[in-house]
Amino acid sequence: MGAKDWMLLYAEGNVAEVLRSHPQPDRAATRALVEHLHPEARLAETADGTLLESSNPPDDLVYAGVFPGLTVICSGEVALDRPSTLPAMYLAEANGRTVYLHAMHSVVDWFAYAIWTPDKQLLRALSLAPDGGIFENVGDPLPFERSYWAGEHQLEAEDGEPQYPLPFHPLELAEDALRALFGFNYEGYLLDGDPELDEIVLAGYQLK
Repeated sequence: MGAKDWMLLYAEGNVAEVLRSHPQPDRAATRALVEHLHPEARLAETADGTLLESSNPPDDLVYAGVFPGLTVICSGEVALDRPSTLPAMYLAEANGRTVYLHAMHSVVDWFAYAIWTPDKQLLRALSLAPDGGIFENVGDPLPFERSYWAGEHQLEAEDGEPQYPLPFHPLELAEDALRALFGFNYEGYLLDGDPELDEIVLAGYQLK
C-alpha cells in the first residue's frame, strides 16, 4: 500500500454520483473559497491537478474544486491526528452540507477520518497508526468499520517478526472508507462505473 491523501469534502448528497459524472470545477467559486480559507495568503494559480494525483499536496499548495453538489479541498491543513479538531473556519463552510475528512499516509500506516452532519455535529472521528495507537475514536463505528473491530482483518505475524500493534492495517480500513463514503479506491480493487479520478480536475493554488 502506498497511497497518501489529505482531503475535505462538502456534499449535498451522494458523493459517488457526483464524481461519476466527471464534473468540471467552477473556477471563480473555487478561487473564492480558497481565498476565504486563507485570508492572509497571496494566491498564485498553478497547474491544475486531479483527484488521482493531487490529493496529498505539500503545505504550500492547495488543490480544490467547487462542483455542483460537491466541494473538494486537498490541503495539508486537514491532515490532523485528531480530526475532530478541524479548524472552525472549515466547518463554517459547510452551509448545510455533510462534511467528510479523509487522510492517510502510507509511510507511517496512518489513517484518519471524520464526518460532520449538515448541522455541524460530529458524527464519527477516528485516527490511528501503529506507532501511536488510537489517537482518536469518537462516535459509533460505521458499517464499513465493523468487521475490522470484530477481528476479521487480524494480521498474522511472520516468523521472527513482532505482532502488528493494531488489530488491523489502517490503510486497508482507509481504502474501505474511500469506497463506502466516496465510491472509489486509490489502491486495491476497481469496480465498473468507478469515477475516472484523473478526469476530476482540481484547481491548484500556491500559498504565498
